[in-house]
Amino acid sequence: MAELTPDKFKIIGFSQEDANRIDRPTISYWQDAWRRLKKNPVAMASMIVLGLLVIMVIVGPIMRGYDYETMNVAEKNLGPSSKYWFGTDNLGRDLFSRIWVGARASLIIALVATALKLVFGTVYGALMAHFGGWVDEILMRIIEVLNSIPSMLLTILIMLVLGNNLFSLLVALSITAWCNTARQVRGMIKQLRESEYVYAAEVLGAKPVRIIVKHYIPNMLGILILDTATAIPSFIFTEAGLSFLGIGLQAPEISLGVLISMGQQNMDFYPSQLFFPCLILCVIVMAFNLLGDGLRDALDPRLRQ
Repeated sequence: MAELTPDKFKIIGFSQEDANRIDRPTISYWQDAWRRLKKNPVAMASMIVLGLLVIMVIVGPIMRGYDYETMNVAEKNLGPSSKYWFGTDNLGRDLFSRIWVGARASLIIALVATALKLVFGTVYGALMAHFGGWVDEILMRIIEVLNSIPSMLLTILIMLVLGNNLFSLLVALSITAWCNTARQVRGMIKQLRESEYVYAAEVLGAKPVRIIVKHYIPNMLGILILDTATAIPSFIFTEAGLSFLGIGLQAPEISLGVLISMGQQNMDFYPSQLFFPCLILCVIVMAFNLLGDGLRDALDPRLRQ
């Protein structure tokens, strides 16, 4: 029987040098996540929509050249037209400009509340997991007490005590929202504490703050990004609901919730005053939710196919 040798085989489609190569380009975790996100057309479309919305909340209030606060009673309750794209409200103010001002306020409130939730929840959860023992027990009991109180009841009490203003609204939105973030961070850090690089840092005398900032947080960025993507639409919707019920911001303050509440009073005769604020609110919330789903698929290793 003839002996089989490499020179008796012919490689088709590749050169000998390329066929013998077994290496491939090494990509980082974030490069792989971005590659996977780009393959999700719904998430990419949501990202584009959010980019357009951010541009509109910046330039929208000045695009038409109408002051969103100036009243013109002679042109009140007008429907959509070439002059007023979204019509006017019951005081003759341009609804197009007012909606984008309201969307800007709602986004700012959601972003600030999300930042407070992430910062406080991350630090709180890191302290619980890093120190453990009685510190973990005491801090966990505090979270359980806060979670046992109905969030809506607590929000109403805070707004009644502090008044209907931006500061009290941020406090009401953030007072218990950080608890879930703290629980997630605590669970992640309990796993990271067993890592060799964390043990090496402790042996070298690194302080707890440095370990949290340099080792724990960078390894939790994926989870924190997902938390951000889901928290922002939740805060926007909560703010709109509170303002609609008269618990949150109230006129003359402007937000999407305030505009929806004002439009609801006139919806029987002028439905456009309710339709357009609701439309922008739904688009913002849906875009954030769809982008959050795409980020979850791209960042969570357990969901990789």
